[in-house]
Amino acid sequence: MTEISNEYATALFSLALETDAAREYCDCLGIVSDIFKKEPDYLEFLSCPTVPITERTAAVDAAFGSFPENMVSFLKILCEKGRISLLNECFDIYSKLLSEHERRSVANVTSAVELTDKEKADLAEKLGKKMGTAVTLNCVVDPSIIGGLIIETDGKVIDGSIRGRLSEIKDVITK
Repeated sequence: MTEISNEYATALFSLALETDAAREYCDCLGIVSDIFKKEPDYLEFLSCPTVPITERTAAVDAAFGSFPENMVSFLKILCEKGRISLLNECFDIYSKLLSEHERRSVANVTSAVELTDKEKADLAEKLGKKMGTAVTLNCVVDPSIIGGLIIETDGKVIDGSIRGRLSEIKDVITK
């Protein structure tokens, strides 16, 4: 992540806190990020320096005019400064700031089979107690781990998979 993206995201987050709209702004950023991923030509248009600023900002107004005024202004500033291509990074940073503010964490969980709702709830509760935050799970199934779980959260990885254990055994044997 670039320092510039961090500055923009932090500024927007500070403004969102002042106006008590932190969650709403995050939702808006998520919508715009999804649109840019699905419609790369639109992002290219908004990034194009040969297209006059007035046309690009008018396109932002037309597409996102229903968003809060500060969000529309934020998007226009990114266009005017030639930084609209940083929006996805800004969204990622903003999301992390919001999670920290709300004392929430996201855990990416990989399992060999689909977890039941009860297993997910139990895991989220145990992780939440251990981390001291509310935990949201993003679950993925990967049969190649054979069994167990791999949990990634807040820059830490807990590999409790059978594949991971077999790899550790292999390392011990080959030394």
